[in-house]
Amino acid sequence: MGPPKSKKRKPTFRRLLKTSSVKIENKTKNRRFKAENADKKHRKEQRKLRNALKDSASRAPRPLEVYKKRPEEELEDEDEEFLESLPTDMMEDEDLEQIKAMARKASFVTRDLSSSEPIHSKKRKGEQSAESYEKHPRKMRKEEQKEVIHLLPIKDKSRIIPQSMEKPVEQKVEDDEEDYEDAELSANEEELEEAIPLTAEERETLRAKKLTEKKLCIAMLGSAIISDPNNNIKKLKELRGMLMETDSLVAVTVRKLVMVSLMEIFKDIVPAFRIRPLTEEEKNAKVKRDTQQLREFEEGLVSQYKFYLENLEQTIKDWKQKKLKRSQAVALQAYRGLAEVAIRCVCELLVALPHFNFHNNIIVMLVPLMNDSSRKVSDMCCEAMKTLFKEDRLGYASLGAVKVLSGMIKGRHFNVRPELLKTLMWLRIREVDLKRDTAETAPKKRFMNNKEKRKSLSRMQRKWKKAEEKLEKELLEAEASDNKDKKIKLHTETLDIVFLIYFRILKKAQKSVLLPAVLEGLAKFAHLINLEFFDDLLNVLQNLIRSGDLTIRESLHCIQTAFNILSGQGDVLNIDPLKFYTHLYKTLLCLHAGAPNDDIIIVLQCLDVMLTKRRKQVTLQRAMAFVKRLCTLSMHVLPNASIGIMAASRAVFHAFPKCDLLLDNDGQGSGVYLPELDEPEYCNPQNTSLWELPTLMRHYQPIVRKFAAHLSHGAPSDGSGALGVNLSRRSPVQLFADYSFRDMTFNPPVGAPTTKKRDHFTIGHCLLDQELKKQVDKVLSVPDEDDDTSLDFSQALTQTST
Repeated sequence: MGPPKSKKRKPTFRRLLKTSSVKIENKTKNRRFKAENADKKHRKEQRKLRNALKDSASRAPRPLEVYKKRPEEELEDEDEEFLESLPTDMMEDEDLEQIKAMARKASFVTRDLSSSEPIHSKKRKGEQSAESYEKHPRKMRKEEQKEVIHLLPIKDKSRIIPQSMEKPVEQKVEDDEEDYEDAELSANEEELEEAIPLTAEERETLRAKKLTEKKLCIAMLGSAIISDPNNNIKKLKELRGMLMETDSLVAVTVRKLVMVSLMEIFKDIVPAFRIRPLTEEEKNAKVKRDTQQLREFEEGLVSQYKFYLENLEQTIKDWKQKKLKRSQAVALQAYRGLAEVAIRCVCELLVALPHFNFHNNIIVMLVPLMNDSSRKVSDMCCEAMKTLFKEDRLGYASLGAVKVLSGMIKGRHFNVRPELLKTLMWLRIREVDLKRDTAETAPKKRFMNNKEKRKSLSRMQRKWKKAEEKLEKELLEAEASDNKDKKIKLHTETLDIVFLIYFRILKKAQKSVLLPAVLEGLAKFAHLINLEFFDDLLNVLQNLIRSGDLTIRESLHCIQTAFNILSGQGDVLNIDPLKFYTHLYKTLLCLHAGAPNDDIIIVLQCLDVMLTKRRKQVTLQRAMAFVKRLCTLSMHVLPNASIGIMAASRAVFHAFPKCDLLLDNDGQGSGVYLPELDEPEYCNPQNTSLWELPTLMRHYQPIVRKFAAHLSHGAPSDGSGALGVNLSRRSPVQLFADYSFRDMTFNPPVGAPTTKKRDHFTIGHCLLDQELKKQVDKVLSVPDEDDDTSLDFSQALTQTST
């Protein structure tokens, strides 16, 4: 069993981040000084103990308590002691008194050296202290023993000379003191700078100097991490610590630079897989050194990435909550810029690292910002989400984002921006479904049985064939598991959530601003809806059109959704969408060259589904009525819309060859054409002609003239009236986009004039009026300058008028 674990809770890095750098620096200094003082105290106690042991051996034992006596008592005691030491019984009284007198006048030789009392009471204080100091035992001064490093000896002819050198002593304490002094000096300089008011020029110079130093530090740390991530992963912590820059001069700029630098570093060093946490068994198991280093690198990378995302999230929260920090390093007005940089970094990580850890946390962080009141922030997040949907091939990230979007829309009671729903149109679901359909209809590979192998193959060939078939089966299983089991399940679940969002809005919020985005999304994904919802959805769309509350664009999206449903799985349904044909026929006259010109692209998509793809369910009367109204519409829209409309009319001509009746002047049958009638079946289009084509043949746009001439010849596929390959192979929608006027340029560009400028002019008669010519020649032929002859233009005009 190992030593018991300490119950003292270690401070987390998050807690350390809340303390300022000055406080952390003071704590480290105090800890170092305490350690030095404890070492000094321990050395002092050890020195005292050694001295006490040496003195105890040399000194004589003394009584525990010594009482100082008066001089008279001391003399009496000395006399008594002296008498006790003499043989008084053998001496006379006179001799005894004489010996006592001599004892009182004893010299240094006869005095007892063990006593510490002075002999002469008239000695000075300095002499007494000197004598007491002399009584202390002497100690020899010991030289410090230096550590010696023994080197290789030198061999002489007679002997071997040993070699050694002193070991260099590391002056750690001196270095620490120097560092402490440098820190104090820098702190004092900063205090002086703050105390002394600086001018604007000096302040800007100081800011540029500090900013250059910080940029160099960021660049050094970033290059070291990118060059060797495994060994320098700890420098991420140092670089991330600069996010807490406290210098008010450069705090905002340094934090922005560190955010962007860390984002680029993580995009570069993050592996192409998800790092899972180790289990207890894996942590306790013994592994190789390289494996242990790899584990430490991965753990450090995940932890630093997590702390970095927490810092970005905290920056965004401080801006949203308008929370001012205690350090006052960053002003409240600067938090918006910091938050925008943080949001941009999060958006970049969302798109660049969809496979790595904490991707769902990034989605949860960004989805509420898609509905932010700031247009810049909202557009930034919506563009990032669109890019994620477009580039997500597996479907895990798309599924997670759609779940969070659904929860937020429901939680806010559909009070969100329409741009948030428009991002769902970038989901890559149709592509996978097409692959699934082709995979289901493709013939399965057939393998040879044993009898066929024995008849047609040798033993070695059968062996190779067996290995080849085994490998092909494994590949097919792997492909099936990847495509069918994973992708189709993920995309099916994603599509269910998308339709759940759309149906909730159609049911509970039909008059909200989200309805156009819902109808547009349904128009795109309608062919993937389950057959069970077709009847209910078509009834809802018809009710929306009847209500009259929809705009032109919204009603066109309803029509497009209905026909996308009927063109896909809805072919098996026996439904007559005559009301949708009637509504589109009526809506065409509401379009013009203004704002609704962009809605022409939806009309072109509807015409392709309604007339071309459903030619078997459409009557000739209906097709001719649409061609006549389309030619009328092409007269008052922009040139790109005219080109698209005439391309759609050309497709109708090819689908219904009998539409060439519109090119004849004679009517067919009874009745008169009724252009104001909104029913295409009963407006008698066979009794009219396409009078708009001659006018369109004189259009200023050359492509419009080509299409008008092509339709006037009956839209032939070959011959003199046929279109070129460049125009005939493009769809109406593509032609509408190619010849757009959004860039305010002509397509094709206007050519240069064909006539060249003449270098010289021919001399000849250029005046048509003969009388005027004669007068000019007469004036020019007069040599005298004083002649008053002048040109009379009025006379020439009166003559010609008469």
